[in-house]
Amino acid sequence: MTTPHATPHIVSDVMTRSVVTARRGEVFKDIVRTMQDHRVSALPVVDDDGHVVGIVSEADLLPKEEFRDSDPDRSTQLRRLSDLAKAGSLTAEELMTAPALTVEAGATLAQAARTMARTRVKRLPVVDGTGRLEGVVSRADLLKVFLREDESIAEEVRREVVAYLFPAPASAVRVEVHEGVVLLAGRVRDRSLVPVAARQVRAVEGVVDVRFDLSEAAPAAELSRKRPATR
Repeated sequence: MTTPHATPHIVSDVMTRSVVTARRGEVFKDIVRTMQDHRVSALPVVDDDGHVVGIVSEADLLPKEEFRDSDPDRSTQLRRLSDLAKAGSLTAEELMTAPALTVEAGATLAQAARTMARTRVKRLPVVDGTGRLEGVVSRADLLKVFLREDESIAEEVRREVVAYLFPAPASAVRVEVHEGVVLLAGRVRDRSLVPVAARQVRAVEGVVDVRFDLSEAAPAAELSRKRPATR
């Protein structure tokens, strides 16, 4: 059984829209100065039309200091050709990592989180469908969803999960949320749907965990047999 869900929050809902960038020809010292002034560890590199062409990060800059006064041996030269090349680079175009790892503004927060986790990056440039820079999303931005109000979460769970999986009057389920933890309590007609409900509730933005206190409701026919006859 599938249930229609509210549109998940997307990257454009939480991203930072004011972004400090570098141009291809920006020189080493200016890149360092920009990072220091704006307290960032990486800059998207954009072309004249605002398309992201690469990323220059502190990691791209450090080889210049690391190899400044050293003469690497042959083994190091072979293992670290890229870093040695960056040690001799002067501009953003020479230093940057390309192509840039980006995420589209319409991607869900879960998609962005998976990309960050898989590639072990702390932030991603956000682009439109043509690759033009629209913002930057960080790990901290993705965590903002967990600041969602409990009652807002509860209302979505009632509307998008309980109403479809456990409709009244066959089931009677109440939804409580405390600090993002959802409790579904009451009676349900079909307990086999509980695992489905768990997956659906966890998919709701802002949910920290889900718990159940559910009993199985007696079939309607059984209830009618137990009801005393009226005269």
